Amino acid sequence: MGLRSLAAELLPAALQGLQRAPLVPMDASPATEASSFASLTGKLAYLSKADLKQVREAYKFADEAHLGQFRASGQPYITHPIAVAGLCADWKLDAQAIMAALMHDTIEDQGVTKAQLIEKFGAPTADLVDGLTKLDKLQFNTREESQAESFRKMLLAMARDVRVILIKLADRLHNMRTMQAMAADKRMRIARETLDIYVPIAHRLGLNQMYRELQELCFELLHPWRYAALAKAVQRARGHRRDIVERVQKEVEKAFGRHKIKVVVSGREKTIYSIYRKMREKHAGFAQVSDIFGFRIVVPTLTDCYVALGVLHQLYKPVPGRFKDYIAIPKANGYQSLHTTLVSPLGTAVEFQMRTDTMHAVAEAGVAAHWLYKVGGDKDSKNGGASDAQRLSTMWLQSLLDIQDDTRDAAEFLEHVKIDLYPDAVYVFTPRSKILALPRGATPVDFAYAIHSDVGDHTVAVKINGEPAPLRTELKSGDVVEVITAPGARPNPGWLSVVRTGRARSKIRHYLKTMETEESRALGEKMLAQALRAEGLPAPSSDPADTVASTLWQQLTRWSGNRNRGELLVDIGLGRKIAVIVAKRMAQLMLEHGIRPDAVTLSLGRYASDDTLPAQGVVFVDGSEGNSIQLAPCCRPIPGDPIVGYLGRGEGLLVHSSDCPTGKRLFERDSERWMHVEWAEDLTRAFDTSLYVQVRNGKGVLAQVASSISSAEADIVHLDMDSEPVEDSIELRLQVSVRDRVHFADVLRTLRRSPVVLKVSRYKFS
Repeated sequence: MGLRSLAAELLPAALQGLQRAPLVPMDASPATEASSFASLTGKLAYLSKADLKQVREAYKFADEAHLGQFRASGQPYITHPIAVAGLCADWKLDAQAIMAALMHDTIEDQGVTKAQLIEKFGAPTADLVDGLTKLDKLQFNTREESQAESFRKMLLAMARDVRVILIKLADRLHNMRTMQAMAADKRMRIARETLDIYVPIAHRLGLNQMYRELQELCFELLHPWRYAALAKAVQRARGHRRDIVERVQKEVEKAFGRHKIKVVVSGREKTIYSIYRKMREKHAGFAQVSDIFGFRIVVPTLTDCYVALGVLHQLYKPVPGRFKDYIAIPKANGYQSLHTTLVSPLGTAVEFQMRTDTMHAVAEAGVAAHWLYKVGGDKDSKNGGASDAQRLSTMWLQSLLDIQDDTRDAAEFLEHVKIDLYPDAVYVFTPRSKILALPRGATPVDFAYAIHSDVGDHTVAVKINGEPAPLRTELKSGDVVEVITAPGARPNPGWLSVVRTGRARSKIRHYLKTMETEESRALGEKMLAQALRAEGLPAPSSDPADTVASTLWQQLTRWSGNRNRGELLVDIGLGRKIAVIVAKRMAQLMLEHGIRPDAVTLSLGRYASDDTLPAQGVVFVDGSEGNSIQLAPCCRPIPGDPIVGYLGRGEGLLVHSSDCPTGKRLFERDSERWMHVEWAEDLTRAFDTSLYVQVRNGKGVLAQVASSISSAEADIVHLDMDSEPVEDSIELRLQVSVRDRVHFADVLRTLRRSPVVLKVSRYKFS
């Protein structure tokens, strides 16, 4: 039965049931919905008397701050902070976190300052509250920009102290539980935001109990009809399968009794949202989702997990390929368990999970288990403790700081973080057998950046399981990956289309932006020096100790509107400012400081060989310039062609052939932006140019043309051809890579000797 037909059958009854009964939040209880401080103190027995006194002071402060403020439901606002503090107390968070939970809205809503909180409760508590405060007081152009910047602030505060996100998640959970009083559009927006951001964060930190409940609440608010239909279907299935569940549980307990293994067997049920997601992914009806029910086996020690697996495999037949060992290789959020799927007596598939008590606590509370175990005493780390979740979470939190270092734009930062929030992981090995968890679909480039940014930046090749492989290869669990680096290598912009991790993407973008800026700055410095030489003046020193030069640069940047010398040079290199005009202004400033043109420098630099162009000296092109100097695609000049340079606005220096029609039109319109460029004597690479070839129509002509070009030691970069032959001939337009004009002439001669070639010429202007 598909979802549509299931909804048609079950919706009337389900909706009728919803109308009869008020909505009760899942797992909500009087304890979690605390409305007075007395109901909270019962949960805080683990705190010392001194800590309890501080918490009481924080409660009084929050109560006074929120006096007269009410929630949309009509309840006093203080009931919300108390409920949030109660959820944090369930994790046994320390007094500072409980105090921050009680006061988490005081800065944002009531105008309390951080300084006041520091004075009254200390800096650590004030930092927690500040990390939870949105940036509503700042002005942003759009809601999305404001939201992205607020998320960035919260995530960075969380990276420094994970208690920030634990309090925020508790805050969001209570808001989701009490959403019914809000307007429908606000409910939908908050539910969507929760599903996109907070649910993945809860999963990433191993907070599975909260993860499941937030998912359910979001699904119920976003798709109430679908939720109602599936809830009714699960209720019916629960009644139909009660007998088989009880039978399996009794047989399992009896089997463990025979082997004298102390276990706790409990049934578990898939959440409605996970059933819905599986139906969507597999395009299946409700009846085809077989593993709605499963069992959890909690055993005393790690060794007992594997013994329990053997007992179960003797009792029921395992389903091939459905065994997973998350104990040996934990999930990215620290989760550890053995999973196996067995065939029950009625032929249905039933999943079993085996874990220790400590693993179970980590599975449910994730990184929050750190506080549970710090209070409850140290556990044997061999049994899989909270430290595993803490270590893995710390690695992810550190990656947030790395991404922040490379990303200044809040929306881009959030984009990178979202990529890392879905850790459906593959597990790969370094050559030294160290395990790395990467998102599904990750490539060797992700692997290289996961090791170190320097390894990623200098990657040139990779071996997977000892065999060379392309850098875009999708990694699979169990692969042994060896990265080959070279000192002169640098990131390729094309890598952005193949990487999957936010860390790799931010590192590549940061490197490319930095390199472009450095190249533009070097070009701008060269151009300004040449323009000053044409004025008969040397470029002022960049040494801060030279007070006269420092004053000159400050005056020049103030005139140009730039923040500093480097930014001005970048603008010159990108063509946003013209070197000649900047040089003339600098000459005026230098004259005011008593620095006059030098006659020798003036005579050397005033005029270039071509009097029609402003004398800015000569820029040499050798092929290593990167984005700051580019060859015009309209004429594709190659070494040996006469060339000129055009300073595009914000595009750097564009090099045209001197006879290029496009270049001539630009010169007539914008002559002051032209400058002298020449080919360097030592070239670092080959250059692309276009070629027109007319060939006889016949079998194998392309192969013969390619062979001729290859024999001339050139490469074909691109090829276009007519869709239909004309008069038994075909026209080909090729881009070939050559060293210079002499090499290109060899290519033309070689092609003309080919019997299939009728005509060949350079296809110069497009």
